[in-house]
Amino acid sequence: RGRRMKCTAPRSTLRKIIKKHKPQLRLAANSDLSNFFFFSILKVHLNFLLFLHRLAEEARTNAFENKSKIIKPEHTISAAKVL
Repeated sequence: RGRRMKCTAPRSTLRKIIKKHKPQLRLAANSDLSNFFFFSILKVHLNFLLFLHRLAEEARTNAFENKSKIIKPEHTISAAKVL
């Protein structure tokens, strides 16, 4: 048997949240909403990590172009403007 995630919120609450953000999505009455909610949060987290990685790479490039061995706040700010 597969292990099920513990549902942290009532199904009706999860249904309302999903319908608010994805009104075009049709949900079955018995759908496992906790998995959908978990994977939505996971996707946001992974996108955030990708953004941070791109920001760090761009800031490192800016520091290198300025002949600096240390990434300073102004390198990160200029990198954020590019992204």
